[in-house]
Amino acid sequence: MARRVKDKKAAEASDLPRLAPEDAAALEAMIGRVAESLAAGADLEALKSLVETRPQDLAWDQHLIAALGALPSPAVAQLLAALFAAAPDKARRKALKRAFHALRSRGVAAPPDLLPREEGLQVRETGAGPQAHVSQVLGNGERYVVLEGPRDILGGNILVARLHDQEGFRECHVFDLKSKGRQEFWDTLTKDGLIDTQPAPVPYALRLLEEAYQAHPQKDGAPAYASVRERVLAPWGREEPPELDLLLGEITPAERSRLLDESRQLAQDPLFYFWIPAADEIAPWFEKLKGILTSPLVLTDPQKKARIDELVNEAARSLFPPETRDGWRRRLRDMAYFLTLKGRKEEARAAAAAADDLAQERSPLLGDAVFLKVLTTLALRLAYDMEGKEEGESPWSLLAPPTEPLILRR
Repeated sequence: MARRVKDKKAAEASDLPRLAPEDAAALEAMIGRVAESLAAGADLEALKSLVETRPQDLAWDQHLIAALGALPSPAVAQLLAALFAAAPDKARRKALKRAFHALRSRGVAAPPDLLPREEGLQVRETGAGPQAHVSQVLGNGERYVVLEGPRDILGGNILVARLHDQEGFRECHVFDLKSKGRQEFWDTLTKDGLIDTQPAPVPYALRLLEEAYQAHPQKDGAPAYASVRERVLAPWGREEPPELDLLLGEITPAERSRLLDESRQLAQDPLFYFWIPAADEIAPWFEKLKGILTSPLVLTDPQKKARIDELVNEAARSLFPPETRDGWRRRLRDMAYFLTLKGRKEEARAAAAAADDLAQERSPLLGDAVFLKVLTTLALRLAYDMEGKEEGESPWSLLAPPTEPLILRR
């Protein structure tokens, strides 16, 4: 009997597609970090931050689920559910069930009610109907929208559009790809993890495409969309997408203050790296910061902090001028929708609160919007780190910096 169980486990392991050697090494290192954090008693959010899922890389996700299921900790079931409870396809759901079975076979609590309900899934399997994916919003207002569907509607099986939230279509292409070409397409789009995509309701993706087209029907890639527009809208454009405010629920005044504080951390999330002002934009303010730190006047730490805070407020108002705030507010609300699609509802609520904060009239005495001040501070830190200073006073004890070095910006 023991031999048969062992043979079954070996057969299940052999069912997994092979990973590239570099991916296998990266996965092993990541699982090692998760195991260390489990031993240290890390909470669910800390564990989630250590794990990289790849929605467009089924093999990686299958190996990831199996590797997590081999860690004998009650927190693993919660972690797997948080990462894959909305798994849109049969393969991931099957891997999740196997991982839960593996945990229970080791005596680890893995309640079956944590597994996704198949009748509640919102995204259909490949070949079962139209699918949509959207990317995060980049700091220049761009994002990607991808539709997959029948050739008689799209003229191929994948439509990909690069949209700008003010200028409309920048690119639109229709491809007819077989399975290998489809995988290469997704690998190219999400290369190096800089572009993050998420399955989305088809009506939501169509709304983004329609808003871009209606605003600028002749812009760059808009004619390519126009060539398939009627065929796409006829079968798929009848429903309205879920509205953000209904998805998030009411944000009370008491919650708003807490969520604004949480938006400080959200601004440091990798999804917002491209929102950070670029080196040439922050350069004048960085020179002023160095002037404060090297001032011949004898300043106490509280005095320096007050002057630096005033500098950050002034820089944020210059880098994100009043006439652009409505655009930034929309980008934050679009990111709140994207975070909701990723299952990160509390962070989505923080993004929505930060968006509302941009619409507020504020006295100079109160300082600028929290979210924009954090982005400005990150840009100053990046400039400081790129200068490679090893001596002298660092301003970051006065600015409460992020904990991770940054390499990306808008």
